[in-house]
Amino acid sequence: MSDNITVAGVSVDTRHWIGGERVASAGTFTDHSPIDGSALGEIARGGAAEAVAAVAAARDAFPGWAATPRAERARILHAIADGVEKRIEELAIVETTDNGALLRSHRRGVMPRVAHNFRFFADWLLRLGHEDFETRGHTNHVSWDPAGPCVLITPWNAPLMLATWKVAPALAAGDTVVLKPAEWSPLTASLLADIAAEAGLPAGVLNVVQGYGSEIGDALTSHPDVRRISFTGSVPTARRIAESAAANLTPLSLELGGKSPLLVFADADLDLAVDLAVEQYDNAGQVCLAGTRLLVEEPVAEEFTRRFTEKATALRQGDPRDEGTDIGPTIHPRQLEKIDGFVQRALAAGARAVIGGHRKDAQYYAPTLLTDVAQDSEIVQEEVFGPVLTLQTFTGEDEAVRLANDTRFGLAATVATGDRERAERVTARLVAGTVWVNCFFVRDLQAPFGGSRQSGVGREGGTWSFDFYCDLKNTVTAPEGWDQDHG
Repeated sequence: MSDNITVAGVSVDTRHWIGGERVASAGTFTDHSPIDGSALGEIARGGAAEAVAAVAAARDAFPGWAATPRAERARILHAIADGVEKRIEELAIVETTDNGALLRSHRRGVMPRVAHNFRFFADWLLRLGHEDFETRGHTNHVSWDPAGPCVLITPWNAPLMLATWKVAPALAAGDTVVLKPAEWSPLTASLLADIAAEAGLPAGVLNVVQGYGSEIGDALTSHPDVRRISFTGSVPTARRIAESAAANLTPLSLELGGKSPLLVFADADLDLAVDLAVEQYDNAGQVCLAGTRLLVEEPVAEEFTRRFTEKATALRQGDPRDEGTDIGPTIHPRQLEKIDGFVQRALAAGARAVIGGHRKDAQYYAPTLLTDVAQDSEIVQEEVFGPVLTLQTFTGEDEAVRLANDTRFGLAATVATGDRERAERVTARLVAGTVWVNCFFVRDLQAPFGGSRQSGVGREGGTWSFDFYCDLKNTVTAPEGWDQDHG
């Protein structure tokens, strides 16, 4: 196969990046664009051999990177951010072509955020620390020791941004990385490897391997030299990773699925609430945090539904490269089949489609709102990961909270209300890693991020990221003069 493919005029190397070199595989897989289903090219299909080689490269590079002074690590991370900013247009068009998300969003929000991820953790590293404290005259000093090689397995819905939420803090912490991007959207991870090398990141500190699921994943997650595993994806895959990591007791950070509620109280600004609800169709609904369960207080449910329908049906669905497009395609034909299966089973069980409820052309699914759904139904309880919302009504705070918490997930929740005291009461009772009040998807990297229940294990962001990617050590020193007493 050719070592490079050209995507919208941008050359992308399709081989792995291991130990500072490009490495081919005997096998390949075809990467398709969800925009029109066209084949973008053949990608190196790694397996156990590539996994072992990448972990070995990360292991060998670890002592040098761990010993690199914080200021130098931070400098290199800022240089990576500089490289991202220079290539925002290239990264944006490649990722849009590869995963179907809006080009305008990649240009204006996503890729600038990628650069910010590196800058934030570089700066946080330089001020990371604990004040020393004393115990009966003895001094306690807490240090943040790099943990070792990390395996980072990332999803397809926001490939580069979600990868760098993990890569940036791991590198800042002094760890080395093996990054395994999703096989449905592998291209920008390859470009990141180029950018990191150009920024002066030493060979073996960042490695990128591509491949299908367990073919390469099991060898990565079961490797005894891996010291941390961070995964974003589905609950079933997380269970498999946990089983694989158990033999070595490798610490895990898992950001998993969601079935998040969006609660609309009668005292809410209804226009704001409708805007928040329609925003849940962002990225064709392929957002783990999306508030896909609309819970609306009965007195305003009819008016809310009317306004929502008017606004949602005005959304433009089509080619994500067009500036006027609001919703792009579903990532893959298999995902489209999964989405449609959920919807058709719900309709057969008695749900009513207020809007949508059907496929459109190729890999596009019509934005859908379903009502007349039972709380224990599949469509309410299981993550669809597509442009499909349900609407239920409630009377009073107690029922709202009960419905909101009645799933096995606990990733996020959104509350629309005009009553500050109500917001405080309700948010205190919601089971969720993140709760937004009268807003959505506002995330500061200083804040902890993760899920409760089956939405995840652990938290990342700010100091919480370093808690995960470091081994914390406490050094206790006797009072001055001990050498005279015991010398």
